[in-house]
Amino acid sequence: MKKSSHKTFLFVIRFILRLIARVEVIGFENLPKAGGYVIASNHIGRLDAALAYFVLDRPDIIMVVAEKYEKYAFYRWLVKIINGMFIDRHNADIGAIRETLRRLRQGQVFVITPEGTRSKSGNLIEAKPGAIYMAWKAGVPVLPVALTGCEDAVVVDRLKHFKRLRIKAVAGKFFTLPPEVKGRDRDAVMQQYTDEVMCRIAMLLPAERRGVYAEHPRLKELVDK
Repeated sequence: MKKSSHKTFLFVIRFILRLIARVEVIGFENLPKAGGYVIASNHIGRLDAALAYFVLDRPDIIMVVAEKYEKYAFYRWLVKIINGMFIDRHNADIGAIRETLRRLRQGQVFVITPEGTRSKSGNLIEAKPGAIYMAWKAGVPVLPVALTGCEDAVVVDRLKHFKRLRIKAVAGKFFTLPPEVKGRDRDAVMQQYTDEVMCRIAMLLPAERRGVYAEHPRLKELVDK
């Protein structure tokens, strides 16, 4: 994306969000200005992606968009503007995976929602290991982030009644997924790493929003630390 286009895009996104919402941002104060890492957050609404551009002051955000939106001209234009890419969620999209890993290793920031689809209830649903695989493969730190207040149903209801949204974005601490232990089943390892990421997101959410991870043993360990 050209520098001028990026600045214009950021201005528009931030202007709209400030107009329609009061966004409380916690834990993003000292994020590195350079170097690759992964942001992993829960996925509760269409505004989730826009929040990445609200809280991050980086021109090199890697954003992937589900392939189902590629048929719409608006989304094709938007993905081009943000230097993003479409990804096939249902098949191994080797091209998109390689491109994402290349950008991560160059020091860019990859924003992922491990659940893969929006949670209609706003509570955590079971995550898929695909996105976590790329974070692990690149060997970069992961930053867990919890979002509340931008659920699609909440957005529609509040805006319909001319009420501003109350959005909260909470960042945890960076952590790194350990290298794979030889001899272990790859699927089992990826599942363990996926649960680790999701439990770290769950820890940042209100208890009633932790969904399928509410009783996970790893979450209990993290909360008790």
